[in-house]
Amino acid sequence: MSEFGAWVSGNHTNFRVWAPYLQTLKLKLAGRDPIPMERDDRGYFFVKVGGVEDRLYTYLTEDGSEFPDPASRYQPQGVNGPSQVVNTNFDVPGLKTKVDDLIIYELHVGTFSPRGDFQGVVERLDYLTDLGVNAIEIMPVAQFPGKRGWGYDGVYLYAVQESYGGPCGLRDLVVEAHSRGLAVILDVVYNHVGPEGNYLSKFGPYLSNRYVTPWGPTFNYDDRGSDEVRKFILENVRYWLTTFNLDGLRLDAIHGIFDFSPKHILKEIADLSHSLGKFVIAESDLNDPKVITEYGVDAQWVDDFHHAVHAYVTGERNSYYSDFGRLEDIEKAFKDVFVYDGRYSKHREKTHGAPVRGLSPRRFVVYIQNHDQVGNRGKGERLSVLVQRTKYFACAALYILSPFIPMLFMGEEYGETAPFLFFTDYSDPGLAKAVREGRLRDNGQESDPQSEQTFQNSKLTWKVDEEVLSFYKKLISLRKYVDERPKRVLKGDNWILVEMDRIFVVASFGRSTVEVDREGKLLLGINFPEELKRRETIALQEGVGIYSDREIGR
Repeated sequence: MSEFGAWVSGNHTNFRVWAPYLQTLKLKLAGRDPIPMERDDRGYFFVKVGGVEDRLYTYLTEDGSEFPDPASRYQPQGVNGPSQVVNTNFDVPGLKTKVDDLIIYELHVGTFSPRGDFQGVVERLDYLTDLGVNAIEIMPVAQFPGKRGWGYDGVYLYAVQESYGGPCGLRDLVVEAHSRGLAVILDVVYNHVGPEGNYLSKFGPYLSNRYVTPWGPTFNYDDRGSDEVRKFILENVRYWLTTFNLDGLRLDAIHGIFDFSPKHILKEIADLSHSLGKFVIAESDLNDPKVITEYGVDAQWVDDFHHAVHAYVTGERNSYYSDFGRLEDIEKAFKDVFVYDGRYSKHREKTHGAPVRGLSPRRFVVYIQNHDQVGNRGKGERLSVLVQRTKYFACAALYILSPFIPMLFMGEEYGETAPFLFFTDYSDPGLAKAVREGRLRDNGQESDPQSEQTFQNSKLTWKVDEEVLSFYKKLISLRKYVDERPKRVLKGDNWILVEMDRIFVVASFGRSTVEVDREGKLLLGINFPEELKRRETIALQEGVGIYSDREIGR
C-alpha cells in the first residue's frame, strides 16, 4: 500500500491523493464517467477501481478543473497531460554495496548515448564495468517539462521521465546494472519544485510560504500541513529505493532544504534509507560536518576540493574561484577535507564552514568535473579543453587516488571535448524567455537553452582518446591500494605528494626539484622517472607519478 498516487493491487487500482484544500474530488478515467472519491478528516481522497491498468486519468476539482495526480507514476503526455495507471510491482534483484568502496560515474541519461534514454545507458554498461567504476549516479529522472532538460525542474516526484523510457525503462536499467555488479544512485530534488506543470498548490499546502530558493518554490517541511508533506517526500524515498531497488539517493542542494522541525527531514530520509539497507549522499555547499554527524547522511559532496584543483590548474579567479588558486588549498583539502572550515571567505564576505574533526575521508565525495561545474560555465567547457594533457592526468590521479570517494563525470575518462551546456524544453514562452535571459545574464551562456541544437551539442561524441582512457583505467585499478587516510601530504613550490602505505602519488605542475625520502618503482605516470631512490633529489617537469616500494599493480 502507498500513501499517495495510484497503485495496482491484483485486479484493482487504488487511487489516493492528499488534497485538504478541497471538499470534493472526482477521479476522471479515460472513457468513463467521473467517479466521486471519499474524503477522510486529514484531507485524503481515495477510491478503488477495477480493470483500469494502463488507463489515463486526472482529478476533477469542484470548479471543474482537471489536474494530473501529484504522485503520478507516469506522465506519457508530459507535465501538463493526464497521468497514467502503471503497474510498478517490479521484481528487481538487489546488490550489496558499501559506501566506502564507491567509485561513482555521474551521467545524464539524455546526453550519455545517441539514443538518449535508459536503453542507451544499458548498451554502455559493459563499457563502464570495463572502465572499473562500480556505481552510476543518474541525474534526475522525475518527470520534467518537454523531452530534454537537466531534470532539476521536475514537478512529478514519482513519475519517471517519459522520454527516457518511463518506469519500465528505469527498472530494466537497474536490473542490467545490478547483473554487472554496478550500483545505481538516483539524483533526487527535494529542495524545490519546477515551475511548469506545478499544480501542487491546487491540492494543499505542499509548498512553503516561509522560504524561497533561487530555483523555485520549496516544500513545506515545518509549517501547517507539513506532516503530510513530509510523508509525501518520505514515501517518495521509499518508492525509489524499494520499487526500483536503487542502491542509494543523491540529494540535490540540501542547503536549499529549510526545516526547523525537532527532527530534520534529512534525518528522517537518512533513517528511512538505512532501514531499507540503502545509503544517502548529499550535495551541500555548507561545509558543515553536521550533515553527516547530525543528519546521518552517509557522504557529502566537497566542492572545495574541485575549486582548489580547478583554480590552481586553470588560473581562473572569477566568482567562487576567487577564494582559491594556491597549491596550499589542495594540500589543505587533502588534510582537512574543507578548505573553508571556519575561515573567512572573500567571495562570501563572511566566515564559512566548520572543521570535520575526525570523520573518515570516505564520508566525502570529490571530483574534478561534474554536471554543475561544467554545465554552469557559459560555454560548458570541460577540463580537457581548459588545461594541457599532463595537468589533466595529474588532476585525475590526485582525486581518483585520494582517500575520498571519487566521482567521474561522463566522458572525462576518455577526454571528451564536447561541451555540456544547460538546456531546457519549456512549452511556456514566458518561461523560455526568462531562462534564456537568465542564463545569459548569470552564466554568460550565449547558446539558447531552448534550442534542440544546444542539447545535441551536449551529447557525448564517444570519440575516445585511447591514451586518456587507458590512463583512467589504470588509475581506477590502483584505487584498491588507497588507504582510508594518507600517511602524510607534502607540497613544494610546484608539486604535491600524497603518501599512503602501499603507494604514493607525486603531482608536478611546473619545473621544480623534490627530494623524496621513499624509494619506489613507477606504476603509472607521465614525465616521471621509472624509479625513485631514497633521499634522491630529482628535477621535475609538469607531470605525475604513482609509485610503490612493493610488487603491486604490475
